[in-house]
Amino acid sequence: MHNRMICSAAFLLTVGLMTSCANQATKGDADIRSNLDGAMRTSFRTEGIARVERLQQDATNAACSKAQGAPLAEEVSRSIEADNLKSVRMPSDGRFLGNWKEGERLAQNGRGMTWTDSSDQPNANGGNCYNCHQLDKAEVSYGTLGPSLYGYGRLHGVTDPTDPGARAVLENTWTKLYNAKALNACSGMPRFGQAGILDESQLKDLMALLLDPSSPVNQ
Repeated sequence: MHNRMICSAAFLLTVGLMTSCANQATKGDADIRSNLDGAMRTSFRTEGIARVERLQQDATNAACSKAQGAPLAEEVSRSIEADNLKSVRMPSDGRFLGNWKEGERLAQNGRGMTWTDSSDQPNANGGNCYNCHQLDKAEVSYGTLGPSLYGYGRLHGVTDPTDPGARAVLENTWTKLYNAKALNACSGMPRFGQAGILDESQLKDLMALLLDPSSPVNQ
């Protein structure tokens, strides 16, 4: 009986210590986050088009950051995707494809959105697509953060982008480029259209790179 009482007391003491440590760790984590947030805000300043407001996450990025890579609850994902879908604007003239050669230049171009860029320079930003994707079988160096997009049009059954049957693929691809979080809540892909990184003309050129049968992507 005496031994059981000692064991019970030891168990309760251990639980108490663990709870205390957990509470302290939680408080410590909160302090670290607060200090980090303060350091970020005091270390950066608005310069040109690079504004400190970028440090403020919207609800979508905040939810994904909080998840720390874990899957979101299904209802949360659906809600985030629905909210982001509202931002997507289809081409104003109904035409999805531009010039794939210009799209290729955009895909190779990682410039833009820095403090040295001017807001009065239209179409100055690039897409930097090769940083995350393969697009051309001849390309020897490309990123692998995203899936290979080589053969994108063929693999999605688009041999003639003007065919009405290709409409669903065109709209889905446009949505992905415009705001990827409308299709995948915590996608790491830039929200090119929603964030104003690329304009409608540039998005059309990237669409052509992906879906034009004559593009190197589909060779």
